[in-house]
Amino acid sequence: MLKIGIIKEGKTPPDKRVPLSPEQCEYIMNNYDDVEIYVQKSDIRKFPDREYERRGIAVVDDVSDCDVLMGVKEVPIDQLIPNKKYIFFSHTFKEQPYNRELLQAIIDKNIQLIDWEVITNAKGQRLIAFGRYAGIVGAYNAFLAYGLKTKHYTLKPAHQCEDRAEMEAELPKIDLPNDFKLVITGKGRVGKGALEVVEKVKGLTEVTPEEFLNKEFDHPVYTVLEVSDYYERDDKKPMVKSEFYKNPKGYHSVFPKYAKVADMYIACHYWDSESPYIFTREDAKDKDWNVKIVADISCDIDCAVASTLRPSTIAEPLYGYNPQEEKEVDFFDENAIGVMAVDNLPCELPKDASESFGEMFIEHVLEPLRGNDPENIIERASETKDGKLTEHFAYLEDYLKGK
Repeated sequence: MLKIGIIKEGKTPPDKRVPLSPEQCEYIMNNYDDVEIYVQKSDIRKFPDREYERRGIAVVDDVSDCDVLMGVKEVPIDQLIPNKKYIFFSHTFKEQPYNRELLQAIIDKNIQLIDWEVITNAKGQRLIAFGRYAGIVGAYNAFLAYGLKTKHYTLKPAHQCEDRAEMEAELPKIDLPNDFKLVITGKGRVGKGALEVVEKVKGLTEVTPEEFLNKEFDHPVYTVLEVSDYYERDDKKPMVKSEFYKNPKGYHSVFPKYAKVADMYIACHYWDSESPYIFTREDAKDKDWNVKIVADISCDIDCAVASTLRPSTIAEPLYGYNPQEEKEVDFFDENAIGVMAVDNLPCELPKDASESFGEMFIEHVLEPLRGNDPENIIERASETKDGKLTEHFAYLEDYLKGK
């Protein structure tokens, strides 16, 4: 029997998301005789305890007798239960300094840590993530920001909506100029999520990057850039994307030519620290710069997207960037680029984001967790086991020691 415990989120600020919705818990209990699910009492979740109880799921104070403890955000050190198997986003595998002590405690407490972020198939592709909903909410926030900046329209903030349906009911309010142009970077999970919103905006149609640069339109348009559209080789030879991903040195960004004609930029790309910046502070100073809103869903701070000086919050998602002075200013400053850089976007639609996440868990992770794991998915995603780092994460040894 596999006992799964869904833990109460302990990180501050609180996160309303869950790994499994009440309906998904009920589905698992009804279809897997060898799985039991227990939900730790919480007044934080988007789904109240009573919704789990109504579907026959045990809601308890203590989940310490469960085999696997699942959450979303990092578990506070004082809440970690020794000798257990945990699954949550630990934010340690990239050697994040602020979570070094957490990883040290996990090892000291003999915990097997499985990190959602590194659960992959045999090809190295991620199997479970909130990225799609980061794209969905981030794109919505981009249009919200544009409406406020231009005073053309006003949208209800996503986090004030009950769910995605209520949020999308706001989209008809969007009123874009006929010459409006939107540029998007990234075609992965985040980018596809963003397009789910973009494609619902009335009158907004897709054009090729070439058309975007060279043609004028009598209606709003957008284009989605491949990495080969906004990076070029220094020697002017054709880009081979596989070579770029292996070694991005020897390339430069040509994104500024899009910024000269675009009104809004939504950043959904994955950026490697070895890659050139997409646009620099000097680029944004150009007299022909036209972008008025940058929605940086990727939210790499003070690097790839020069206007992203810091992450913003759900409560205060917008700030301004004055390119001439290279500093943060008021969002409504007439000389400012409006910036949206919320780094926990899926939290704005916790109900829908949780349901989407739970679907991926059931499809990709539940069977391996039950022991049916021919691809060694769980083993590869385990950062720690038996009081030490696993071989897949041995590179974290110096980080763990504070070197």
